Amino acid sequence: MGSAIDLGSITPILSTASDGILLADRDRHITFVNQSFTDLTGYTSADLLGRNCSVLQGPGTDPRVITAMREALDTGKPFSGEILNYTRSGEPFWNDITITPIFELGVLTGYLGVTRDSSARKQAIEVQASRERMYRFLFEHVQAGIVLHRTNTEVIYANETALKMLRMRYDELLGSFYTDPHFDFIREDGSPLPLEEFPVARVLVTRAPVSHYVIGLRRGGDQDLVWAMCNAAPSLGDDGQITEVVVSFTDVTPLKQAEQALTRSEERLSLMLRGANDAAWDWNLLSDQFYYSPRWWQMLGMAPGDLPVDSRLWQRRMHRDDVPRVLGAFETFLGDDTEGYELEFRLQHSEGHYVPVLSRGFILRDADGRPIRVSGTNTDLTERKRSEQEIHRLAYYDTLTGLPNRRQLMELLGQMLALPPEVRQEGVILLIDIDDFKLLNDTMGHEVGDLLLQQVTRRLQACVRNQDVLGRQSGDEFVVLLGGLGCDPDVALRDAEQLAHQIRDVLALPYTLDRINYHCTVCVGIARFDAGERGAENTLKHADMAMNYAKSVGTNTLRVYSQSMQTVMQERLALEHDLRTDLQTGRLQVHLQPQVDANGSTVSAEALLRWTHPVRGEVPPARFIPVAEATGLIVPLGEWVLETACRQLAIWSREPRTASLSLSVNVSVRQFSHPGFVQSVLDLLSRTGADPTRLMLEVTESLFAENMDQMIERMTRLSAQGVRFSLDDFGTGYSSLSYLQRMPLNEIKIDRTFVQDIHRNPHDATITRMIISLADNLGIKTLAEGVETAEQRDFLQSLGCHHYQGFLFGEAVSVEAFEAGLR
Repeated sequence: MGSAIDLGSITPILSTASDGILLADRDRHITFVNQSFTDLTGYTSADLLGRNCSVLQGPGTDPRVITAMREALDTGKPFSGEILNYTRSGEPFWNDITITPIFELGVLTGYLGVTRDSSARKQAIEVQASRERMYRFLFEHVQAGIVLHRTNTEVIYANETALKMLRMRYDELLGSFYTDPHFDFIREDGSPLPLEEFPVARVLVTRAPVSHYVIGLRRGGDQDLVWAMCNAAPSLGDDGQITEVVVSFTDVTPLKQAEQALTRSEERLSLMLRGANDAAWDWNLLSDQFYYSPRWWQMLGMAPGDLPVDSRLWQRRMHRDDVPRVLGAFETFLGDDTEGYELEFRLQHSEGHYVPVLSRGFILRDADGRPIRVSGTNTDLTERKRSEQEIHRLAYYDTLTGLPNRRQLMELLGQMLALPPEVRQEGVILLIDIDDFKLLNDTMGHEVGDLLLQQVTRRLQACVRNQDVLGRQSGDEFVVLLGGLGCDPDVALRDAEQLAHQIRDVLALPYTLDRINYHCTVCVGIARFDAGERGAENTLKHADMAMNYAKSVGTNTLRVYSQSMQTVMQERLALEHDLRTDLQTGRLQVHLQPQVDANGSTVSAEALLRWTHPVRGEVPPARFIPVAEATGLIVPLGEWVLETACRQLAIWSREPRTASLSLSVNVSVRQFSHPGFVQSVLDLLSRTGADPTRLMLEVTESLFAENMDQMIERMTRLSAQGVRFSLDDFGTGYSSLSYLQRMPLNEIKIDRTFVQDIHRNPHDATITRMIISLADNLGIKTLAEGVETAEQRDFLQSLGCHHYQGFLFGEAVSVEAFEAGLR
């Protein structure tokens, strides 16, 4: 285990040793350090005595070394190694250490440590290793190919990069000359590289280095080009003569391709700018130089250089209203960290008008963020602005009349209602609806209808004030918004009614539509502005309700909205709903009223519509027929009555007692005016098998108020097939002797207003006498309706009337009751 050592005798010797000496007891507490140790560690003896040996260890000390040292010492074995320790000031240092256990009489009593500073050696080793790693890295990873030539151009060395770039093995390249066919080099223009221009040849001739010489290389028959940047330099001997030539080259293919792509891109950009709508410009803020592309000048109707070019030219051409806004925004862009921006403004064209442009720019800044350059393009927005205006026009204006449409009307009405109460005055809306406009479209075509709408528009524009808003809400509905009518609602409504009367009178004047004279009437709904939560919707709703109420009263009327009107209209809507429902479910019935000759024999009957509702009971025709007329239900009602009558005629034709009877059916103006009416009647006659000569269609004089020729033509076509016609209510409306001669009439009905007092009122008697006389002269029979007394019948008979109808001969009854009462 070792022999005992006399420490007292050797301590003076240890104190003078150049190596650091440390003695420790068996618990590894320091008992002695020499001067060299304190010099090495920076600790004094007093600092170290009594402390554990681990005092010199620190965060960088390798724990594996500590473990190995402890394992050796714990087994009583010496330890030698290199360890990282720390001085008293915390500075690390490397040292070689040897620790030897000390035994006395075979018992471990302590340790002797000898240490030597190895930091310098360690650092030198690391520097050398670092250099070797660097050289090895450069050798293994350098991207430059290196080839060494003798003066006869023979290759005597090449690195790995050179071999890879040339695609040659080392044994193939070594010993070759620059004239070897493997070296297929070209110039930048694509032509073969002459031998005298090879870098090695140039150095040998000129004795001067060659720098940054770009050549192309085709390798081993590969058609793909590799571009290399070559540098070549001579190596001179002591006598100044060239001994070798070193050629280095790097692969610059990506750079060359980028350069070529940039060239192509610049060419494309140049062509694109020449052909594009965008006008490029560039402003060097440091030199205050400005460039305007040819397109920039062309956009303003000028040639390049027509005006002095400076950085303020665009400002001088700018519309003066745009200058403060644009320059202010531009200064803001330059002052903050903005990179790109967009601005719209107008530049003056050489012809004087202004071109709207969108200017897009990019601001280039230096390292300190100061703007040094601005580049961008100007785009001509003329077409886009025109398109936007057209889109706005289509969205907010009626294409036919050019008036604001419903969408814009609602927005304008909302704006008027949104005014503060202290400045908002009374306002009134007029909703104007053209009577029987659909009938006009159906009978004369939409082109004629459009002409009427345009002429109505011009007349309305002449009626309203400049501050009023006139618009077209839908097909035949116009709206007038009257604002600024003062603070008195009664005065406002009175003024609005006066305007409505004026509009109604103006629109009632004759029109010329495609060489056709036409008269039209309108119904007008009037309502005050509603400033409530849903004011715009409610205002229009009230006007619509008033207009519909006016239409239910009759044509050419106007009404002012009132709360009670809502109740009436709701009842009318309910009545319309019930009528539509009962028409579909078959609750309506056709009753027949007899028509007799001078002998009192029934020769025909008039088909009259009757309605018995399960809740309403008997609904008079005077109540539901106007609703049907106003809503268009009169057409399906009329068709149903006509079909029922034809089926009845077909049934009667099979019985001798009824075979000679005729049926009269009322045809509404709307029904008769439908383009397909004639064909539908003929199809109905064919389908039911009814005798056309037994069908009498009753029409009113209002049928001929418009487009008389067309109505007569339809009558003539039906008459040619045997259908007969009766003119109802003659003398009460649009009476004209001229159309009587042209119409294929079989009968004229004398209105009950003349019959009622005919035997007491000389005026009624005179008119009746003239009607009968006129009909006789034209070969037309007459029928008097509303005959209720024998005196009326006798007087009519004395005037020569042919047929009679009224309560004197029977009221309208069911078909079964009518047939039972035949005589």
